[in-house]
Amino acid sequence: MRILCTGDGTFTGDDLIVGRYYDAVEADTPTEAQNRAFHALLQEFWASGTHSYNAKNFEQFRDFIKRDIGAGFERFRYVVETKEGLRWGTAKTVYDIPDNVAHDEKGNPLAAGILKSWTKYTKKERKETIDRLISTMVQCGINSKKFDEIIEGMRSEVYTETTAQ
Repeated sequence: MRILCTGDGTFTGDDLIVGRYYDAVEADTPTEAQNRAFHALLQEFWASGTHSYNAKNFEQFRDFIKRDIGAGFERFRYVVETKEGLRWGTAKTVYDIPDNVAHDEKGNPLAAGILKSWTKYTKKERKETIDRLISTMVQCGINSKKFDEIIEGMRSEVYTETTAQ
């Protein structure tokens, strides 16, 4: 349901019933249904073994998914060499990492991306990530009863949310 606050204690919206309480959240607030769908899809994808990720565990697999088809990195951490010694720094994008970044013994730069937490995703970012995850799963040949149940549950959630208005 969508409502619009038009002033202190006043509002308009879709078929609101006088005397009834409504739980209202801002329209762009991520939903619990999105959270359940994302994690159920991830579990099914992991269990299927049809993905090409070389993940050691479910948490690493989830991070690969968030990196590759999710919102990706929210920032980067790096170490730079200065006259006073090594110093930590942060950058918004990989292109903002300075040229004087320190290197390890193998010559690799001491820089790493920090993934955006699922709890910080916007409603739009969650929807786009879930859509891409479903598309990836279909492309990988996921065709299980559990996958069908998750998709059907997502359809029911959308139907329930839109008809409850």
